Amino acid sequence: MTGLYFIAGRLPAAPVLFGLSLAVLLGAYGFEILGGLAPCQLCYYQRAPYFLAIALSALAWVRPAWGAPLYGLLMLTFLTGAGLGVYHAGVEWKFWPGPASCSALGSSDIPLEQLMAQILAAPVVRCDEIPWSLFGLSLAGYNVLISLGGLALSAYAFGQAAEQHKFRERNHGGV
Repeated sequence: MTGLYFIAGRLPAAPVLFGLSLAVLLGAYGFEILGGLAPCQLCYYQRAPYFLAIALSALAWVRPAWGAPLYGLLMLTFLTGAGLGVYHAGVEWKFWPGPASCSALGSSDIPLEQLMAQILAAPVVRCDEIPWSLFGLSLAGYNVLISLGGLALSAYAFGQAAEQHKFRERNHGGV
């Protein structure tokens, strides 16, 4: 079918990338809400590319003719996600220092006394500590692997979209 780009010959790329991104975000919120793991500021930053990937893959799903540019943007999105994950994992492993301020703050529309009470009662979530790991990898490390997988899938779909575009130009005079 023209305009749909498939992974392994059967799975449409856009819904797979959409599902991957949604699953990562649901997992992150699951660790936070159900697992009680408070995210640090770098954890929040690592979520942003997945929100963008959901929007881009949804658009690629409903507008398959826009494939090449959208998959190109998805490649950049997942590359950014991998970079953020590498940075955070490096901070966790003490390869380089993290941001000076590495904790989330609450809303600023509350009275000063209440804000001070919140700050004093809130646990400090440090970016340079690993609160959870499996097989020696932290969540930041898994984010790197998942982002690289999303990058590879996006690159594969981008290649298909570019090839299909060339085919249309050769056989239909650019129409």
